[in-house]
Amino acid sequence: MNRQCFSMMAAYNRWANRILFDAAAELSAEEFTRDVSAFFRSMMGTLNHLLVTDRIWMQRFTGEGEAPKQLDAILHEGFEELRAARVAEDERICAWVDGLSDERLAESFTYRRIADPTPITQRLAPALAHMFNHQTHHRGQAHMCLSVLGKNPPQLDIIYFLRSADGAQFA
Repeated sequence: MNRQCFSMMAAYNRWANRILFDAAAELSAEEFTRDVSAFFRSMMGTLNHLLVTDRIWMQRFTGEGEAPKQLDAILHEGFEELRAARVAEDERICAWVDGLSDERLAESFTYRRIADPTPITQRLAPALAHMFNHQTHHRGQAHMCLSVLGKNPPQLDIIYFLRSADGAQFA
């Protein structure tokens, strides 16, 4: 994957998170925190996990920013605070990815996992692809949370992004 492809993925990620948060904004406080048997229990847990892991990966990639120590950490209990943090993180991701070169994407970096201090060295591009794939995976779980709560989940497939004004430049 080249820089242009990753720029598209970062823009898609920002778009999908915005659409998902717009849908989640319709939930009551009780629905937002209700355990619906998702992997991170609730919509609140799922959306926090997405922010947690993006911060962990961005800290690994850049050496900057907060890296939570637990994958199930609740960084923000309130929806509006969580939404503001998500928007800020998505802008951070887009700006960083847009500054990458194809040469940098081919380089390796070294990091440590939360549960295992053994250093891991790998190329940047596959790790970045993992970060975006992980987002898609857990947005699917958030989609399920909305379904279980009786809401109408939004279309989050990348093809809808490419048909939108936000994605038209990549189509």
